[in-house]
Amino acid sequence: MRVTLLGTGDTTGTPTVGCDCDTCTAARDRGVERTRFSVHVANERTGESLLIDASPDFRYQFLREGVSLPDAMVISHIHFDHLDGLGNVFRILDDVPVYAADETDPETGQSVAETVADDYYYLDAITPEPRTPFEPFETCGFEVTLVPVDHPPLVCYGVVVEEPETGAKLTFSGDTSYDVPDRSRAVMADPDLFLADAIVPASLCEHHPLGGRHEGPDGTPRTFGTKHMTREGALALAEDIGAAKTRLVHLAHFYPAEEAFEDPLAVDGEVYDL
Repeated sequence: MRVTLLGTGDTTGTPTVGCDCDTCTAARDRGVERTRFSVHVANERTGESLLIDASPDFRYQFLREGVSLPDAMVISHIHFDHLDGLGNVFRILDDVPVYAADETDPETGQSVAETVADDYYYLDAITPEPRTPFEPFETCGFEVTLVPVDHPPLVCYGVVVEEPETGAKLTFSGDTSYDVPDRSRAVMADPDLFLADAIVPASLCEHHPLGGRHEGPDGTPRTFGTKHMTREGALALAEDIGAAKTRLVHLAHFYPAEEAFEDPLAVDGEVYDL
């Protein structure tokens, strides 16, 4: 399994358009970026590849990294920075399955799969494939499982990808607070690589209107507001699930410049062979 981090940023990315903060300036000076979230997972045994989330930066990411076009996709939730790249398949791909959860979201009255079908009804190139969370399915030679996480007010799912021949395991937390259900944590456990949502450091919780939540034993918030983990929360979850290696993703440009590019914070273009 070869994992390429196509996009490691939050909804605005880093550098952010029109922003000259120290972190965005440092990113430009270093020649690094964090585009909107997306991960390419290649199965070198079968020659197929899976895309986790379709970033609005789809075209740019694939041209920049030179990875193969996906044979299948998984969509974790319906926020635009994870979904709107689907429009890029027009005249590029043919009949690509797009897997998404089949549970009805009380907020929208639709499942993620139904939203994909309705919003992209005009795209003959994609075939929405509803799947039930916690029930593994096969695609691209992988065994894939959607696991519910906590990203109010919408339903959102983490994604677990396993290579049955080699036992390699990738876990993506999804956009989530630290309050990931125990059943989901059990499925996510013991990955070779954990990609964890960590939008900001816990020190910035004081600037959120709702502050921080899910404090650790030392009082450090593990959730920023209600929707995303802090850096400290993501690292605590990584320890909880026994991750062999962790990279923090879905990162905002609000990280102080002196911290923004330190391990384990990821940047676009990182590649991991599992």
